[in-house]
Amino acid sequence: MKRTRLYRIFKSMNAKMIEFFGWELPIEFSGIISEHLAVREKVGIFDVSHMGEIRIKGKDSLKFLQFLTSNDPAKLVPGKIQYTALTTPKGTPVDDLLTYRISEDEFFLVVNASNTEKDFKWILEHSKGFDVEVKNESDEWTQLAIQGPLAIKVIAPLGDFDPSEIKYYWFKECNFAGHRAIVSRTGYTGEDGFEVYFKGDEETAEKIYLEIMEKGKEFGILPCGLGARNTLRLEAKMCLYGNDIDEDTTLLEADLGWIVNFEKGDFIGRDVLLRQKEKGIERKLVGFEVHDRAPAREHSPIFINGKEVSFVRSGSYAPYLKKNIGLAYLPIENTKVGTQFEIKVRDRFLKAEVVETPFYKRKK
Repeated sequence: MKRTRLYRIFKSMNAKMIEFFGWELPIEFSGIISEHLAVREKVGIFDVSHMGEIRIKGKDSLKFLQFLTSNDPAKLVPGKIQYTALTTPKGTPVDDLLTYRISEDEFFLVVNASNTEKDFKWILEHSKGFDVEVKNESDEWTQLAIQGPLAIKVIAPLGDFDPSEIKYYWFKECNFAGHRAIVSRTGYTGEDGFEVYFKGDEETAEKIYLEIMEKGKEFGILPCGLGARNTLRLEAKMCLYGNDIDEDTTLLEADLGWIVNFEKGDFIGRDVLLRQKEKGIERKLVGFEVHDRAPAREHSPIFINGKEVSFVRSGSYAPYLKKNIGLAYLPIENTKVGTQFEIKVRDRFLKAEVVETPFYKRKK
């Protein structure tokens, strides 16, 4: 299994490790609930170095990304970030990702760990005929996510910049803890927060991680694992590739029409998505709440009026909201808020109801 440059530290901290798409990563340190609440109320730090980084540069880089992705990268100026998707001819996501515009002719893509090799191959295959250079830099970068309302106070003393000047979905190339870095402000938790990307060996990664932990001590920082990352993103209704979206779900069905730009011109899958928009979708990803002490788990079948119609894509106890929540695709006629249905978990049928999403929205 692959390991990040912080593996030694995590073993010394007695983190509980699991296999995640070929990586050995921490699922929890002090416990999923305590880590989740630390991010909601104070600050937490995640090692997300398993994420993939792909650089595209050359005089056709913008033109290439217009064709390759669903959103409109022409709206980006250097320093700005965009949430988008690589799309198949069926209008379904190869992956969802972030596009960072480095300069006029250079972009930095941050993709899911489970899809890095697939994405890189897809991008290379479709680059023929475009004057671009594509490089998979995933093994070169360490990426740390400092998330929570106090994240800004933790990173402020460590960089040669004022983090309050980095707006949401913007980034800055700067010095951080004595090293060149990219610092961005996006997040996958529903909270304010920053990502720090830097290159270097294990000693460099450990030094920067421990400096952040030291600066964060007075603010109650906790190291966090994949478990809390999952419950946090679910409360914020942020999709997880492989669960909530995949190559069999279109972006419109996934309630991601806001990252589809039809006006920009042609892109892979545009015609299918446009037809679907005009005709209307037949199913949609919705959020639900379970009215039972037991949570609904992934793949549990969903019944409406005694008929099986779907299954749970993501489901968990929500530690901050103190509710059992989840995501599922339902027939379009059953997607209104307040619609009741049942979820079969083992030999029981749990009552559930479609609710407004995101389940959690932070106060600005």
